[in-house]
Amino acid sequence: MSAPLLELRGLAKHYPLKGGRVVRAVDGVDVALHPGESLGLVGESGCGKSTVARLALRLIPPSAGAILFQGRDISGLSDSALRPLRRDMQLIFQNPHAALNPRRTVFASVAEPLVVQGVAGRDGVLARVGDLLRQVGLPDSFLWRYPHELSGGQKQRVCIARALALEPKLLALDEPTSALDVSVQAQILEFLQELRSRSGLAYLFISHNLAVVRQVCDRVAVMYLGRVVEEGPVEAIFTAPRHPYTRALIAAVLPPRPAGMPEAPLAGDVPNAAEIPPGCRFAPRCPIRMDRCTRDDPALAGTDHRAACWAASEA
Repeated sequence: MSAPLLELRGLAKHYPLKGGRVVRAVDGVDVALHPGESLGLVGESGCGKSTVARLALRLIPPSAGAILFQGRDISGLSDSALRPLRRDMQLIFQNPHAALNPRRTVFASVAEPLVVQGVAGRDGVLARVGDLLRQVGLPDSFLWRYPHELSGGQKQRVCIARALALEPKLLALDEPTSALDVSVQAQILEFLQELRSRSGLAYLFISHNLAVVRQVCDRVAVMYLGRVVEEGPVEAIFTAPRHPYTRALIAAVLPPRPAGMPEAPLAGDVPNAAEIPPGCRFAPRCPIRMDRCTRDDPALAGTDHRAACWAASEA
């Protein structure tokens, strides 16, 4: 297999609060994404998925750990040093209605990265933007429209065109279809799959919708309270999940329930990231917790704890 395009090593993002408390939004994430691959980050709201995406693209600085892009550690680079790398990494936001400036035409929004990076002259920008719109299925007549004249699906296509303007190698997609109608979601997802097969883009796909992740991703990393608790090929995770949290997520959203999946829905909510419980972070909600789970974190205490946990989950 080729070298990773993106590699996160021990990545963390902590936000200090008054009184010495700390919000551990991301707390030691290790994942790798290879060229042309689609990696899904899944988990409940508040688990740190979107923060990981923003860290990976260095939109926010990490508190600890390393971010390697094409083998280069970009964790501590300045804004000026990062600017040339921005061509190769782009982000599509969750809400297309808020992602576009209402005072700018479609042309102005899509042309901005080309102008900022200085990759085309005035005539070249116009031709390039028209070509980008056609790539995402919008006619040239949309060039001079404003966001309020577009549907939700059309706005998201404009956002995708803007992200593709500089021909990136990595595309982070933060819940790219959650704000859209179901029929429009299907159109956008089909286009994203065609785009990846055609251009060889790598996707970091953030979603709480496991059905969507199963459709568009090659591998899945399951996050809980700032950490990855299970990772693997998409079919292996969906057909034979091992972590009790992964099993509970799949049982909740993918009828009919796979054999051996728990029948009861997952109880409770994700704990406050400023008040992380001792031991295993999932223990307060886990249906198979053992005494040691309140003392030892299976991510840190050794493989015997994790093996025992997964064996009990599968029993």
